[in-house]
Amino acid sequence: MAKRFSVSEYTDGILAGNRVLLSRAITLVESTLPSDQALAQQVLDAVLPYAGRSVRVGITGVPGVGKSTFIEALGLHLVRELGHRLAVLAVDPSSQRSGGSILGDKTRMNQLAAHPQAYIRPSPAGRSLGGVTRSTREALVLCEAAGHNVIFVETVGVGQSETAVHGMVDFFLLLMLAGAGDELQGIKKGIMEMADAVTITKADGGNEQAARRARVEYQNALHLFPLAPSQWSPVVTVSSAVTGAGVPAVWQLVEQYVQQTQESGYFQRRRQEQNLHWLHETIRETLETRFYARPDIAARLPEIREQVMNGRKSAFGAAEELLGQ
Repeated sequence: MAKRFSVSEYTDGILAGNRVLLSRAITLVESTLPSDQALAQQVLDAVLPYAGRSVRVGITGVPGVGKSTFIEALGLHLVRELGHRLAVLAVDPSSQRSGGSILGDKTRMNQLAAHPQAYIRPSPAGRSLGGVTRSTREALVLCEAAGHNVIFVETVGVGQSETAVHGMVDFFLLLMLAGAGDELQGIKKGIMEMADAVTITKADGGNEQAARRARVEYQNALHLFPLAPSQWSPVVTVSSAVTGAGVPAVWQLVEQYVQQTQESGYFQRRRQEQNLHWLHETIRETLETRFYARPDIAARLPEIREQVMNGRKSAFGAAEELLGQ
């Protein structure tokens, strides 16, 4: 059985940048055991004053866009050339079906994973999106306290996970491919609206011209959207993770965005709004978990479900009955 550390052992280890204790603490926040949850909350409270000093970047992209290769290229630029300490986290709601793909990503990002200034963390398998995003956000706080001043939050799944990640990061980067023909039809408008920057990847091996054409198309499309509350106009770039062309420029955009939004006060306001959002999300999730865990609810639920399915009871009436119980 693994040794159980005290709150002070976890805290001291995390603040000292001990990767083993950081990993153990993240495992703790991912656990659904009440005793682990209680200990995890004490550790989070203890390290919270040392968190919040990073730049948080959400990264998403269509399948086949070369996300892992791009993240490794950008990550290596940050840790090697700029001296940053980077953590890469994942939100993967599909992991309960597929077993998750970040484990594969970690082996593909072998140079970055081996770098002492970088930390790559697989997402938990078999949890609902709410559970995954909550544990990812708590892992983000722990990584910041451990001294990582840049956090990448990668969406491995699709759909709802982009919105969840957008709610926990400062800057949202969308990776796209060129040459697919119907580029603009193939991406959801909502994801485009969330993007602070779009990067056309794989601009190499004869694909440069198509990437430049796609850049113009996307830039024109983004101009049709209203200006975001940040007052930042999204920028479209082209890049190649293979040659490294355009990769440093992406980070320069992030730095420009952070400077502009910090000067306007938007950066801090958004962080405060995100904290409140996660308060309400946690309350909702906790109430739901406790509701379904009650033995009397568990006993009544199958019968109520059958009545609703067969149209003998309305969904609203059934919910009121259960909640009244």
